[in-house]
Amino acid sequence: MFANFRCISLMALLSIFSSVALAQPQAAKKDYEPSVGQSGKDVVWVPSPQALVDRMLDMAKLTPSDIHYDLGSGDGRTVITAAKRGTRAYGIEYNPDMVELAKRNAQKEGMADKATFTRGDIFTPESIKAYTQATVITLFLLPDLNVKLRPTLLDMKPGTRIVSNSFTMGDWKEDEKISAGGDCTSWCTGYLWIIPAKAGGTWKTSRGDLTLKQEYQMLSGTLARGNVSAIISDAKMNGDQIAFTAAGSQYTGRVTGNAIAGTYKGSDGSGSWTATK
Repeated sequence: MFANFRCISLMALLSIFSSVALAQPQAAKKDYEPSVGQSGKDVVWVPSPQALVDRMLDMAKLTPSDIHYDLGSGDGRTVITAAKRGTRAYGIEYNPDMVELAKRNAQKEGMADKATFTRGDIFTPESIKAYTQATVITLFLLPDLNVKLRPTLLDMKPGTRIVSNSFTMGDWKEDEKISAGGDCTSWCTGYLWIIPAKAGGTWKTSRGDLTLKQEYQMLSGTLARGNVSAIISDAKMNGDQIAFTAAGSQYTGRVTGNAIAGTYKGSDGSGSWTATK
């Protein structure tokens, strides 16, 4: 009987101790805090200076009508800054802790419903399908990753703006380069590329046969009229806009698939011109 009593009493005490333990406040889980230089999937994490983030979005001429994606969005500052400008802004980040950190930062800034963050690998088909709908892409990746991304970016809609913190795209020369200025002391350079329409090939035009060789946004070639062939100069794409000079005339136009329509002005007058492949 006494043994049973002791057993029952022990069970009662354990129950009381358990209840007391559950009643004690649990220590709050500390929020994840990244450290500069920590390893990631393909890069180490270094935050972009806010001054450069602002300049990069200015350089991209970001507007509320744009769709913005930040590839490797880290703590979310670039996406949050874009969202504050009224843009539909998205971040793709491989590190799940960083994704949650970015979401918390967006919440603190009152942008939780405007800045969207997802965990993903920017080279997977799922991620590519998402960010190739963008009109502005920002990134802070190493040069070899930029070059790996390059074929995908060049297949995006002409006029899409790509802005990189500090690192270039190999032999694809930038359209613009800026410095953050002010108090920025490191990682202070931004590069802009505008996705060009595909204009290379032979075109039948109302002004002769136009043959174009294209290397990224730069063009070279000839305009042949009858037995006279003129080398074109100052030839470049700016999104879907084409411009070049041939035989003393300046040509501008818009490339839409296999058609060009524009105007010319020069020594033999001015007017409109068209071309088809």
